[in-house]
Amino acid sequence: MRILIVGGTGLLGGELLLRCLEQGHDPVGTFARWPGEPWVTWRHLDLRSPSDVSDVLADVRPEIIINAAYAGADWQVAALGAARLASVSSAVSARLVHVSSDALFAGQPSPYFESDDPSPITPYGAAKAAAEVAVATIDPGAIIARSSLIISSDGRSQPEQFVHELASGGAGFLFTDEFRCPVHVADLASALLELALGDRSGIHHVGGADAVSRLELGQLIATRDGLDPDCLPSRTQDMERWRPRDVRLDSSATQASLATRLRGAREFLRE
Repeated sequence: MRILIVGGTGLLGGELLLRCLEQGHDPVGTFARWPGEPWVTWRHLDLRSPSDVSDVLADVRPEIIINAAYAGADWQVAALGAARLASVSSAVSARLVHVSSDALFAGQPSPYFESDDPSPITPYGAAKAAAEVAVATIDPGAIIARSSLIISSDGRSQPEQFVHELASGGAGFLFTDEFRCPVHVADLASALLELALGDRSGIHHVGGADAVSRLELGQLIATRDGLDPDCLPSRTQDMERWRPRDVRLDSSATQASLATRLRGAREFLRE
């Protein structure tokens, strides 16, 4: 099956390309600046350009598109780019999986479910919320997959790199009262492909099984990597009210339909 991975040079995009190859599919990755590994077919794609989106999809003619592009709060890419992709994918009858984020929630003491509406308090969260509305409106058959912090096994993710910087005396700290549901990149990629190849649509939560604080996550990473977990500076979030504090995702409904097990950080960081 021809599968287009938008954002193929990123951590999640690269894992998706590997999984596609392992499963015998025909993947094509897109890049914004430079292509990735030579064993993948690459296409340059600028999500800010409607004509570029149309040309790439007409050339590749994918059956499935997974939008794993990450551009922070860049509205042209994160929000309008997602809308452009949904519009063209719907026109060419390609199945779309849009990767969203828990960052579109403001934070609350109880978990968020798929039925909960976005409540963004950051520019990035607002862009992801707008993308969800656009994708759902343009292509009701699309999958919208909300995930959390993505962690690798070899230090490639931003949270892992930040922990190493802190352990080396770098500036910053980890919050003791900011909770997320980190997910391993391999689990997330497998879950997204399962959803893409199935017949489901709408919003799905694909976070990890554990809700952990930023500090606990950092300590787990440090312990795995042979660093001193007690050397990591920490503080409460009292002075950072612009950040979502508790945005744990309840992924139980989606997990019940998946063969892929979405492990928690306490498990995959201790393996």
